[in-house]
Amino acid sequence: MLVLLPPSEGKAASGRGAPLKPESLSLPGLTPARETVLGELVELCAGDEEKAREVLGLSEGLRGEVAKNTELRTAGARPAGEIYTGVLYDALDLASLDPTAKKRAARSLLVFSGLWGAVRVTDRIPSYRCSMGVKLPGLGALGAYWRAPMAEVLPEAAGDRLVLDLRSSAYAAAWKPKGEVAGRTATVRVLHAPTRKVVSHFNKATKGRIVRSLLASGTAPEGPAELVEALRDLGYEVEAEAPAKAGKPWSLDVLVSEIH
Repeated sequence: MLVLLPPSEGKAASGRGAPLKPESLSLPGLTPARETVLGELVELCAGDEEKAREVLGLSEGLRGEVAKNTELRTAGARPAGEIYTGVLYDALDLASLDPTAKKRAARSLLVFSGLWGAVRVTDRIPSYRCSMGVKLPGLGALGAYWRAPMAEVLPEAAGDRLVLDLRSSAYAAAWKPKGEVAGRTATVRVLHAPTRKVVSHFNKATKGRIVRSLLASGTAPEGPAELVEALRDLGYEVEAEAPAKAGKPWSLDVLVSEIH
């Protein structure tokens, strides 16, 4: 199973270890694109601070994020699973998984990023600020920029596995599974059962719990239909809609009675 995750806006501080080595990151086919985005971001943030803050969509209180971006090549790096924080990652709680589940996480989880394209949770990266919705001077919207390199690399990364797509729309824009891969893909919404309304903040927490449950249980569904059964066995209330045409993703609704 390959699980596609969004990053988090909030991030832990960079580590004190060795700095970033772009060539050491997973999915080496993305290295040239990563180097280009990294160079553009560092140059932007090393110049006019107000312009950089505007481009990155940062409030006055987040002014310090601009300076942090100027040091991305020299700052200490940590595993991405430690850098990303926030609601989904708190619920996932990678650090508390047992060793076997952590190995599954290393193989299965892929975090999308405006700066890196996509990384595994074991890839060592510095803390940064650059969302997929940013339009960098010279590159334009990052969601569009990443489509071509992602289209080259991601199908091979998916292989013949089930793809569980938990990304938000901004990150989903960077790569949309097509053809046979799309037929093995399941997207998930989290709905408040009594109202059938989409929940927002709690959507992230529920998705984090789902991923944790799958990793901890060791279940290995081969396709969307098997995923539905696996989630039901794990105690989730799931409604599934198979695609009307071949080569389209499945849509899964996870219903939650209590919003927490």
